[in-house]
Amino acid sequence: MNTSHALYRKITAICATLCFFAAFHPAMPASGAENAVQKHTVSVVHVTIKAGIGPATADLLRGAIKQAESGSDMVLVTLDTPGGLVSSMREMVQDILNADVPVGVWVGPSGAHAASAGVFIVAASSISGMAPQTTMGAAIPVTPDGADTKGDMATKVKNDLSSLVSGLAERRNRNVDWYVSAVREGKSLPASQAIMNNVVEFMATTPEDFLVQAGSRGVPAGMGTLRFTADDIRIIPYEPGLRYRFLGWLLDPQVAYLLLLAGVALLFVEFTHAGAILPGVLGALSLLLGLYAMTILPTAAAGLLLILLGLVLFLLEIKVVSFGLLSLAGVAALFIGSLILFPESEGLRLPMMTIGPTVLGISAFMGGLVWLAVKAQRSKSAMASDQLAGQQAMVMRWQGRKGTVKLHGTLWNAVTREEQPIAKGETVTVTGAKGLTLHVSTHPAPEDAVQE
Repeated sequence: MNTSHALYRKITAICATLCFFAAFHPAMPASGAENAVQKHTVSVVHVTIKAGIGPATADLLRGAIKQAESGSDMVLVTLDTPGGLVSSMREMVQDILNADVPVGVWVGPSGAHAASAGVFIVAASSISGMAPQTTMGAAIPVTPDGADTKGDMATKVKNDLSSLVSGLAERRNRNVDWYVSAVREGKSLPASQAIMNNVVEFMATTPEDFLVQAGSRGVPAGMGTLRFTADDIRIIPYEPGLRYRFLGWLLDPQVAYLLLLAGVALLFVEFTHAGAILPGVLGALSLLLGLYAMTILPTAAAGLLLILLGLVLFLLEIKVVSFGLLSLAGVAALFIGSLILFPESEGLRLPMMTIGPTVLGISAFMGGLVWLAVKAQRSKSAMASDQLAGQQAMVMRWQGRKGTVKLHGTLWNAVTREEQPIAKGETVTVTGAKGLTLHVSTHPAPEDAVQE
């Protein structure tokens, strides 16, 4: 009897102890349960990329990720792109993979597409979705005029990009075979099929709808999963500044190319018509902007040097009697330089519809200026000293005892024997000529005349 009573008291004490721990100790998760990160407020930095992939868009995404890493929980990218630079795409993929916060990508709104480089950005994302009536695919590297890259270079590029997209899809548990076929065969598919084939996770009509579904499904975040509801979401729009808009325009390869050639043409005007000033200023500005873009874009140095060589050859035509051969060589240098300016491996070869008219137009313009300059020189040489003596000229530029003057609309080199300074805009009198150089004076005397 006593033994049974003692046993009863022991069992009662053990049960009370277990009830105490059950009431006040946190519940332990079941073995193998998923580590979920439940947050009451989830801050999402929302950035929109509706442009070709290039240095400006890479900078835009990097800025959004940095902002999110400084206090937010996630980045949402609304994507609508025809593709772009391979180098910039790689930068964006690296930024997504190495971000301290998850990066979701939504292809939208309806009518949008993620082509070429856009496929890799979707593949790299932590979670992805598409709006109805959107498409994705066609990741074969192409040039700006839509032509496929060909030959050994194309094979190398496809092999390299196939390996990249395969690794990204495998890392995110997506359909590896389809992503590889998008690169090798240029396959494309609509949103409905993309979900059925495990290319993206779900369909969403708006960014808000995307986030609600992502929070319900769970967003991979580090070693755990970020879960949230519609009431938890706080969207923070990431607004690109003026720098992004300017770079987005400047770093378009065709814009950079046109700025470069416009700068060359305008500087040529200044060289052949010294004192015009405005063409020189505009030419220097255009050339500097074009060169700045070339330092950021993947550019072949040989192509750039050939374009500058074309300018030099046109200038030499004025000084050297070549019967047009130097001008023809200048046209050839401009054309070849334009063809090889951007490497084909980046899918950046300029279209012939841009190169042809541009080179012909610039060449005709500079060739016309060469003809006018040569004609003016011949007319100068035909003038005798006594035809010029006594005429009034305006000083355009002067330093020491020599400078440039304008006589009957033509610029001449000029010298003087006088020691007193001559100011720009001052009127001087021609006392004679020796070759193509005028002798001038502010107070001419009969003995100042120079005979041939």
